[in-house]
Amino acid sequence: MVDAASSPAPAPAPATERSLLIVEDDKSFSQRLARAMEARGFTVVTAESVADGLQQVERHPPAFAVVDMRLGDGNGLDVISALKKRRPDARGVVLTGYGNIATAVTAVKLGAFDYMSKPADADEVAAALLAGEGKKPEPPENPMSADRVRWEHIQRVYELCGRNVSETARRLNMHRRTLQRILAKRAPK
Repeated sequence: MVDAASSPAPAPAPATERSLLIVEDDKSFSQRLARAMEARGFTVVTAESVADGLQQVERHPPAFAVVDMRLGDGNGLDVISALKKRRPDARGVVLTGYGNIATAVTAVKLGAFDYMSKPADADEVAAALLAGEGKKPEPPENPMSADRVRWEHIQRVYELCGRNVSETARRLNMHRRTLQRILAKRAPK
């Protein structure tokens, strides 16, 4: 965790205001993040669903958004997409507890500026939102390991195959039992 006082100040955001929409269905996490972002100078509005997030975007499109990927009523990327249509200069970050490479790519294509796995630190979120135009935030201190990247790829193919082990093994050119052993284990760090 980085101490905000010792970190260099990020470059100014492309928007002149610091309005922030947080769309998160985990109430306690949403409240903690909202308080932390208010302490960092943001004017925060929260929403607990895609529908609420879309309403907030229609009422007053914020300069920044932090959106959970999976919400009870749909995909948080719909909020990012709507925000980018209403306010092209807005900067959004997608948070998820179910991170994989495919969803990260999709998030960026739909207009998200960055993609972070939960639990995300408020300093990391603020740094991502406030990174200078055309710049990305600093790379993480502990990036995903090669084993984790492999595991993520296997999980993606498994999901795309409708959680069919035999079909996934065939497409990955892997023995079915080997795949079953990999799927039964926890994700590597």
